[in-house]
Amino acid sequence: VQLQASGGGLVQAGGSLRLSCAGSGLTFSTYSTGWFRQAPGKEREFVARIGRISISTYYADSVKGRFTISRDNAKTTVYLQMNSLKPEDTAVYYCAADRATISTNGYGIDYWGKGTQVTVSS
Repeated sequence: VQLQASGGGLVQAGGSLRLSCAGSGLTFSTYSTGWFRQAPGKEREFVARIGRISISTYYADSVKGRFTISRDNAKTTVYLQMNSLKPEDTAVYYCAADRATISTNGYGIDYWGKGTQVTVSS
């Protein structure tokens, strides 16, 4: 199983980025998916999750109204559209997949991607 995240980069505050995470080796549509992030010196933090058929989404308060999670099961890909980026959004972003609902503490998740760096300059 592989979760390949991409789309990170350097952006100015107020800008936008769209992260993608392509899954392979798993029946993607049967997994809930989500995004976490980890900033230097900080613990991993939940960002957003989406259910198997896109009906259910949930966001961390820190990104609500600015980030949008979506998925395309035909392309076995989950996306994170990030708008109005702030310097505090700087982190390595990881995608995750789980047969159950993605836990916000990140424990027990079936699969993790390798991460993509997002840097927001002020």
